[in-house]
Amino acid sequence: MTHCFPLFFTPGVEQVDTLVTTCYFNLRNMPTRTIPLVTNEVYHVLNRGNGSIQIFKSKHDFQKLIQIILYYRNASPPFKFSHFTKLPLLEKDRLTKELELRKDFCVEIIAYCLIPNHFHLIVKQINVDGIMNFMRRVGDSYARYFNTKYKRRGGLFEGRFRAIRIENDYQLLHLSRYIHLNPYSSFLVKDSKNLKDYPFSSLSEYLDYSKEAFCKKEIVLDQFKNPEEYEKFILDQANYQRTLEMIKHQILEE
Repeated sequence: MTHCFPLFFTPGVEQVDTLVTTCYFNLRNMPTRTIPLVTNEVYHVLNRGNGSIQIFKSKHDFQKLIQIILYYRNASPPFKFSHFTKLPLLEKDRLTKELELRKDFCVEIIAYCLIPNHFHLIVKQINVDGIMNFMRRVGDSYARYFNTKYKRRGGLFEGRFRAIRIENDYQLLHLSRYIHLNPYSSFLVKDSKNLKDYPFSSLSEYLDYSKEAFCKKEIVLDQFKNPEEYEKFILDQANYQRTLEMIKHQILEE
């Protein structure tokens, strides 16, 4: 099991974000996972394009993966996603509502962020092998879509996905910030004040209760007085995280 820091250590904000970044930087060289994924535990799950290739080339590609994630969070979907998309509109609407009412999930999505060559999820496993089944279905479905659309062959992702257990609320808060700051630290968003407008992240869902939601965000937001306080928590470390990201890339290029 991978630990970013021991539970008896209570670091300061900068120490936490340094440790978080270092933890995921070291994931590049992690061996294949051999530990079990435990039901009712929360994990940071991530994967990237094979050889860091771009796995999202258009707005539609980002939207497609989000749709696939929504569909396969269901433990027992009646069809493959590719079949589901070909159903008549009324049938799709009926089936979607039925699945929503059933709430038979293999995972709960807590937060997410999609970047051109990788993606991050924070998920809670709801049943045995929930994350494994979810990620296998999501990865296979999106790879088939992408390879067909762009007329390519071979594996799309860089091996098996990575999963790190989140051990306490303190770590969860800083990981949610790390994930939600990714568009800014990756220079996809120029001004941190516009982070909530990035369309392929759950941050806008966290900050706008009126927006249609599918994330179980209460586990994070209940630790703040209101969404504005969470936004301040995010933005206070925006430039610091961007600096760490620049240092990481400089090290990789050497």
